[in-house]
Amino acid sequence: GRGFAFRRKQKIERQYRRLLRKGRKVHSQQDDQFTDTYPEHLKHLYLAEEERLKKRRHRTPEDSVLPEEKRNKAEDTCTFSYRSVVTQGKFKKKTSNQKAKEEYEKIKAERARKKEEAEKRKQQREEAQRLYKQKKMEAYKILSKKTKKGQPNLNLQVEFLLQKIQQNT
Repeated sequence: GRGFAFRRKQKIERQYRRLLRKGRKVHSQQDDQFTDTYPEHLKHLYLAEEERLKKRRHRTPEDSVLPEEKRNKAEDTCTFSYRSVVTQGKFKKKTSNQKAKEEYEKIKAERARKKEEAEKRKQQREEAQRLYKQKKMEAYKILSKKTKKGQPNLNLQVEFLLQKIQQNT
């Protein structure tokens, strides 16, 4: 219960809490350090930058969209339209989701192609085996024929060998 491991655990917990307290103190000091302590000769620049950032943060999407009339005037005065630039940009840059979908489709197509090729090879192999077994069976039937007395039929065997030689040449 109160052995070495328990004391060690308590020690680590105390150290962790102490670090958290120190972190809070340092953080609050840093916040105080950067508030309104700009140099006098540069203060107006910092304040202007701060205002600009606030406006950017609080800007609504409606503010950034031009009214229809202004947009039409801008298109008339320019040789290229703003919309065409935006649409070209949209087609050039793809989102990570679109890239992932394309990659998935490529992989899927590749797997389907490989599967088809494997199926073709399997069918060809099966057809070749079937033909081989058929030829073997015919040869076996011809070579295993017997005469009435049970002797091998040499005439058929010689004819079979002759056919084989003629096919090879």
